[in-house]
Amino acid sequence: MRSYHISRHNSFYAIGLSYKKADAEVRGKFSLDVPAIDRIMVQAKEQGVDGLLVISTCNRTELYGFAQHPFQLIKALCDETPGSVEEFQEVAYVFKNHDAISHMFKVGTGLDSQILGDFEIISQIKQGFYRAKKHEMANPFIERLCNAVIQASKRIKNETELSSGATSVAFASVKYILNHVSDIENKNILLFGTGKIGRNTCENLIKHSNNSHITLINRTRAKAEDIAGKFHLTVKDYGDLQTEIRKADILVVATGAQLPTVSKALIYSKKPLLILDLSVPKNVSDDVRELDNVTLVHLDQLSRITDDTLTKRKAFIPKAENIIEEVKKEFIKWLETRKFAPVINALKEKLNTMKAEEIDFHSKKISDFNQDQAEILSERIIQKITKQFANHLKSAEVDTADSLELIQKVFQLEIDSK
Repeated sequence: MRSYHISRHNSFYAIGLSYKKADAEVRGKFSLDVPAIDRIMVQAKEQGVDGLLVISTCNRTELYGFAQHPFQLIKALCDETPGSVEEFQEVAYVFKNHDAISHMFKVGTGLDSQILGDFEIISQIKQGFYRAKKHEMANPFIERLCNAVIQASKRIKNETELSSGATSVAFASVKYILNHVSDIENKNILLFGTGKIGRNTCENLIKHSNNSHITLINRTRAKAEDIAGKFHLTVKDYGDLQTEIRKADILVVATGAQLPTVSKALIYSKKPLLILDLSVPKNVSDDVRELDNVTLVHLDQLSRITDDTLTKRKAFIPKAENIIEEVKKEFIKWLETRKFAPVINALKEKLNTMKAEEIDFHSKKISDFNQDQAEILSERIIQKITKQFANHLKSAEVDTADSLELIQKVFQLEIDSK
């Protein structure tokens, strides 16, 4: 049985960047679409990496994987994105072993989200795991860790109110519109892009503004029609984008494009136009700010909108952290057992061999030798010895890698590493 463990030879790292230090422009440089994630997986596999998970959202890009040095993972990311290693290192974080495990729990349970308690990230972790599995990069450690994070996330949703109330990027954008635009029910709203954020924004707009003058445009018309059908909205072709922008009072851009799709050249508005860019990388060029009647607001500004909902949510952080600790403890227990189980089993086998030899030797030498009693006594001693070693290896103060090495040397153990 192969042991995927945390050791000084093969460490588990989390490398990445997030909204905390990297603005939308920098995050955009390191954003990964599905084909790029697949290429990273293929490359890493060729280089001997045996466990890797990649997530890329509008707020963060992260790689979780096994490597001798975190630079292997950093290089894998930079090779597939326009961003350089130097740019990455200015805003990056690198977590190792237990810190990397803790970081994934924090991210996956919404405690590290730009809007506290935003659980969108857990679906990204599930997708990342699916891609890892597809490329045979989800080793038992990665699989168990992802399942533990998903379990913690479910429990926090069910047992706390960390995600209560309507607070998300989509809600924040609608709140911004309601606070800054008067006579909202009579304004023309154009929504460009109908992914998850676009869809949520659309639902929030209808719910909170009583506006039915909403037009949807998406590169794939069928997706826009699917959403429009639910709410009786208008759908226009991608080719009509410029014409529709001219008619709009509010433009919400929520596309997944890697380059800006809306620029100054597309806009000929003679009336005030509010543009909300909910995309990472940015999908609206900064040059639109040069137009007098255009106001451009980006996702990062919207995410700073805090309200009573967030204040209420903060009260549930300690409870969420307790749940994380419980689930994490179970995972660490599994990990520790997995780490030293092969050595303890090999030690038990070695001691059993010694026992058999000794019992055989003494049964020939001693005339009234009681083999059954000797078996029972020896077995109990072996159990106690192996338990002592297991307790020693579980101790937090112990360097497990060094101890395992020493046990193997002292007892000349051969570990099956298949």
